[in-house]
Amino acid sequence: MSEMYIVSFNSTHQAIKCDKTFEKNEMDYAVLPTPREITQSCGISIKFSIGNIDNVKKIMDENQIEYKGIYKIVKLETGKKQVEQIC
Repeated sequence: MSEMYIVSFNSTHQAIKCDKTFEKNEMDYAVLPTPREITQSCGISIKFSIGNIDNVKKIMDENQIEYKGIYKIVKLETGKKQVEQIC
């Protein structure tokens, strides 16, 4: 079982803004396609480690980055994904 944490967005514009802001703030993150289990509104999400969640929220709030949600995705031993919105 493995897990990851991602931020999904309502628009590509907000995803790109977040990417540039995280890069400027030297955040540890990765840009990836939004898993289809979450949404089909914006195809770009940002993956981060759970230890950075407070900093992720703070930077997005300070920079007025609109996001759809923050999710925990767990890949089960069966290969299926369990998705939980945490913010």
